[in-house]
Amino acid sequence: MDILKEINGKISNCVLEDSDNILSLYQSARDLQTQKGMVVWPIFEKGFIENEINEQRQWKLVIEDAIVCNWAITFSDKEIWGEKDKNDSIYIHRIATNPIFRGNRFIDKIVMWAREYAKQRGKRFIRLDTLGNNTGLIVHYSSAGFQFLGMFELTNTSNLPGHYQVEPNCCLFEIDLA
Repeated sequence: MDILKEINGKISNCVLEDSDNILSLYQSARDLQTQKGMVVWPIFEKGFIENEINEQRQWKLVIEDAIVCNWAITFSDKEIWGEKDKNDSIYIHRIATNPIFRGNRFIDKIVMWAREYAKQRGKRFIRLDTLGNNTGLIVHYSSAGFQFLGMFELTNTSNLPGHYQVEPNCCLFEIDLA
């Protein structure tokens, strides 16, 4: 497959039949995070993923019938964004890329999709976060158009997944569509 010719792919909501594939992508992401000494995502339960799918918050990029990456979105993220969360943003979480397709800058495709998706819903910002001082991801997200807002210490992580309790230092990024 010539990935460069197929980069456009198709973005759509995940369906319940994608759950095992998503869990596999998450495991591959955890393996890479462990290998690189990064903050490691927890193991998410299948029911948690299926709930996000039912809420139409899990998305996928498909090229030639293969899910090459997926991500989840939310419309509120007060535990991380605090007072900046004013119902004017979409928040991207857990971008996971199929290991076979890593290195193809799917973040650019996700950003193009997110810009349109946010505008259609009257949202001003596209936001995401990453934990720890991950300079590689800071460069990666910045090169895709996100403004790096800095690193902040999260103060109330009790309602967040476990990896937020392990590493309270959080890098925040946003794209202002105004």
